[in-house]
Amino acid sequence: MTEDRAAPIHLDLDDRFYRRVEAAPFPQHILRWRNDRAATTVGLDALDDAAWVDHFGRFAPLPGNIKAPLALCYHGHQFGHYNHELGDGRGFLFAQLRAEDGRILDLGTKGSGQTPFSRTADGRLTLKGAVREIMATELLEALGVNTSKTFSVVETGESLQRHDEPSPTRAAVMVRLSHGHIRIGSFQRCRYLEDVEGIEMLMRHTARHHFAEELDADAPVNDLAPAFLATVAARIAATAGSWMAAGFVHGVLNTDNFNVTGESFDYGPWRFLPRFDPSFTAAYFDNGGRYAYGRQPEASLWAVCRLADCLVPFGGTEPLEKVLADFYPRLELRLQRNLCWRLGVEASEETGKHVVRSLFEAARGSETPFAQIIHDWYGGKQRRGRYDGAGWQEFATHMAATTPLPQAGDPWFEREEAIWLPIELVESLWEPIAMHDDWTPLYAKIDEIRELGARLRGEAA
Repeated sequence: MTEDRAAPIHLDLDDRFYRRVEAAPFPQHILRWRNDRAATTVGLDALDDAAWVDHFGRFAPLPGNIKAPLALCYHGHQFGHYNHELGDGRGFLFAQLRAEDGRILDLGTKGSGQTPFSRTADGRLTLKGAVREIMATELLEALGVNTSKTFSVVETGESLQRHDEPSPTRAAVMVRLSHGHIRIGSFQRCRYLEDVEGIEMLMRHTARHHFAEELDADAPVNDLAPAFLATVAARIAATAGSWMAAGFVHGVLNTDNFNVTGESFDYGPWRFLPRFDPSFTAAYFDNGGRYAYGRQPEASLWAVCRLADCLVPFGGTEPLEKVLADFYPRLELRLQRNLCWRLGVEASEETGKHVVRSLFEAARGSETPFAQIIHDWYGGKQRRGRYDGAGWQEFATHMAATTPLPQAGDPWFEREEAIWLPIELVESLWEPIAMHDDWTPLYAKIDEIRELGARLRGEAA
């Protein structure tokens, strides 16, 4: 491990944007998960387990990197209501590293202790919550979603009280690897404080370090603002489209849960569709269905509009409104591309539209799990005899107009059951951990998910 990967760019910003904090001391440090595949991308895969725990359990600084962790400042709309009492309440930015592809990636924590933003919370994370985040990120990555990576999980030996799961329950500290931690809510905080200079500083910082190939960070601010919004909107539209293709329901699409880099992150309540149902929600407390599966495009655009609100001082609303008009077409194009890829076919834009529309219409009345439908039709073949009726006939007609991808001929896809994560399976993977400290079923499922991703990409398993 060398210092040449260190890129602590957040220190270029001033302390309006963060608070220096310390990690909580933990009674134990039991390594439960290290993501060597992700670690390879930032040059940390050679760490032995002792050094790994020292950095990602005790949070000894990485060489040349951030010396004291930074709890980031932000606000946000939560279920439509503005909250100015947010910020990193149980996490912090620990390090920033340059990846092998040139991007700057963040190592951020969850469950690392209290910060000035914790209010009455304990700053901790349940071990089960960390396990659920591993599962979400692994399957989303396999299904082509731009997601953060669950980098490390260290069990801490503490017992936590939680109202929404059996208590006392085990605790952990998690580290995620992600492409930035600047949120829409980071800009909203500056707007709330009437800090126009801070908005411009954040915008230029992000343009310089994350969007350098697309934007001139030193352009006149009235030119930069709509271009910046367009870049962010395009990335978030792509992510939202890929959620829809994956049959994924994020659960809490508040504006503080949208990174301006467009990467999906922060998995509290989440679900994969048990069957195709646009009204399906992941969070038990989402009583109005604000973040239901079928409303995720709307929620994503709404969040981008809140970013646009912050940029109005730089040239007014008209250039920003023109940008927002492109959001849904971009989302729909990504949905088409990702869904056709999941189906193992190539299609023109027009044919892709018909494939998506006819699949969603036919699946709406089916009790077959959404992931199983995709699996059964992979490569344009109907592998099971349960798809009768006019709707499925129309879908079959449109699939016949596509071209199978080279990997669609892989016999691996002839397996009977699709690989996905229904809530019952999630619970069954947690049970042996909770009862017997047996992690073998979870690790086996992760291996299976990674093989799915490799097969879908046409790589050797």
